[in-house]
Amino acid sequence: MNILVTGAKGFIGKNLVLTLQNIRDIQGKRDQTDIDFHIFEFDQDTDKKLLEIYCKSADFVFHLAGVNRPHNQSEYMEGNFGFTSVLLDTLKKYHNTCPIMLSSSIQAGLEGRYADSEYGKSKKAGEDLVLSYGKETGASIYIYRFPNVFGKWCRPNYNSAIATFCHNIACGEPICVHDRNVKMTLVYIDDVVEELIRALYGNATMDEKGYCYVPVEHHAALGELVDMIYSFQECREKGIVADMTEGSLSKKLYATYISYLPEDKFSTCLNMHTDERGSFTEILRTMDKGQFSVNISKPGVVKGEHWHHTKHEKFLVVSGKALIRLRKVGIDPVTKDKYPVIEYHVSGETLELVDIPTGYTHNIINEGECDLVTFMWSSECFDPERLDTYRLKVEE
Repeated sequence: MNILVTGAKGFIGKNLVLTLQNIRDIQGKRDQTDIDFHIFEFDQDTDKKLLEIYCKSADFVFHLAGVNRPHNQSEYMEGNFGFTSVLLDTLKKYHNTCPIMLSSSIQAGLEGRYADSEYGKSKKAGEDLVLSYGKETGASIYIYRFPNVFGKWCRPNYNSAIATFCHNIACGEPICVHDRNVKMTLVYIDDVVEELIRALYGNATMDEKGYCYVPVEHHAALGELVDMIYSFQECREKGIVADMTEGSLSKKLYATYISYLPEDKFSTCLNMHTDERGSFTEILRTMDKGQFSVNISKPGVVKGEHWHHTKHEKFLVVSGKALIRLRKVGIDPVTKDKYPVIEYHVSGETLELVDIPTGYTHNIINEGECDLVTFMWSSECFDPERLDTYRLKVEE
């Protein structure tokens, strides 16, 4: 299948092209299917002669090219209507009636605050032109009136408030919010691309008026979005994982925010708590799923010797050799003696995840000749006001 993507270097275009390449090169090999995509990338700096070649053999056209921020208003019509006309005339020249997907905007509805939008008028003109072409040639037409699209690789300080806010906040630059109460309708780039792939296979999501749309939308006030992005900055500073609920606006917005981090800000220095035994370092905290830490013990060192009422843990030795010992707290009512000690010999050579249940006193002993490195997960984040940690040796 020959796929022509106009505006291939733009925000949506870049994400779409790379996804098509992944489907062809990765998914096809993984599923052992022959996905024969030939992707024709056309952008403003592409040799115009190539448009003839591409339009002659295209089996599907994603028409994403357009003008968002021209130097003067007249360029809207030239960019959003004029090039569309050239594209359609070229397809018509070669009697190519392949399906066409058109990237339009909610502003094309020319309603409410968009009633006098020159951008909206140019997009509406492009829609009408494509619809007329479809009626004349019989080509399938898929028109998407996108709301605010957000995600990685969107150009900041251009035509996307989300991209600008994420970029500026990530870079420590100021932002300007004129009205925190403005209601935003948002679609995430991955959801957009997923929908465009459906359109490619003839399964576009369509409303009763015949317009296509991305079925997954998010709605939020502008101020709410700004507060959320600032909270992401705080999460990184405090080592907290933001809300990563599958499909949530928070997860998608965080992925967008993190993509704008300056390259010298990717790493974060952690606070190592060290003593003669080794060190203990928190890696990440979550809002509702506990915390992750790394524990390093010197040879022969015993750590632990305590138990918890509610907090439970998981230990994973990744380097070195260890003996993990556990004993249920209290007296066995049958034997009238202490409960027996349970032992696990573990090492980084064979990864084994050991649960530390509540009500069991436990320790971990470095049995090797080098440092013992253990990843630890705790169901609760460390809180000095609510320790839930009670000293008790496994063997007394």
